[in-house]
Amino acid sequence: MTRIGAIFNPYTHAPDEFRDAVLAAESSGLPELWIWEDCFRQSAFATVGAALAWTEALRIGIGIAPMPLRNVAATAMELATVERLFPGRLLPGVGHGVLDWMGQVGARVASPLTLMREYVPALRSLLAGEEVTAAGRYVTLDGVRLDYAPPTPPLVYAAAEGPKTLRLSGEVADGTVLDSGHTAEEYAVATASIREARERAGRGGDHDVVAYVVTAFGADAEARAIADVGDRPDPAQRALWGDPAQVATGARRFFDAGVDDVVLLPSSRGDIAEFYRAAAEVARLVGKDAA
Repeated sequence: MTRIGAIFNPYTHAPDEFRDAVLAAESSGLPELWIWEDCFRQSAFATVGAALAWTEALRIGIGIAPMPLRNVAATAMELATVERLFPGRLLPGVGHGVLDWMGQVGARVASPLTLMREYVPALRSLLAGEEVTAAGRYVTLDGVRLDYAPPTPPLVYAAAEGPKTLRLSGEVADGTVLDSGHTAEEYAVATASIREARERAGRGGDHDVVAYVVTAFGADAEARAIADVGDRPDPAQRALWGDPAQVATGARRFFDAGVDDVVLLPSSRGDIAEFYRAAAEVARLVGKDAA
């Protein structure tokens, strides 16, 4: 099902602004707000817990938290606790993190793909209430079971970009988070790779694909959006801009490419509350089209 969300960007907004941003997103009727955990800015789990406590309906996505920073059992405990407190509103994602940052804290792994192959299935199993024993290169568990696994485990997303990681995400995760700055054609290649790998792995059910897309509303929207895409070729194909109706129409090309959830990444300048109000209107328009 096609969906629209938006992002709280830790590079353009400080943690002090988070509560007001979350309340603006909730009051506007925005369905989803996504955050991410970049070293060394703001914690994923602290911000998600706070956001869910401040709101009643808003779903919060973590896109993503770095796997090397935390033992998988600790991540499972964090996510299980949040999910039990706020059922059905958490969209948790993990990734290998920026390798240089992982190196700064002594957590860089030699094989990020091996880490994901071991970590994501273990995390999913723990959240499902299973007892897990693993003796991998990076994940070692001896009969571990959560005492308070959530009755319904949340989907576990994995961040992916390169071909190998895209395929692995399709094999081991419930969903994939794709970074911004890509064209619909590039997303189509990625989503096809993810779903082909999932089918080859014998995984049933749907795989939820989330894509971040740079977006601008209001005055000078086109210039602001294209400026944030950077110097990539065909920048106009890598962003959305205009009024909510124009953005909703533009989002269709990403949905047609196999993306399930277009998450609007605010351009560097602009009022965040106004952005969330416009994004919520985009979500309503897309919902009407899908009905």
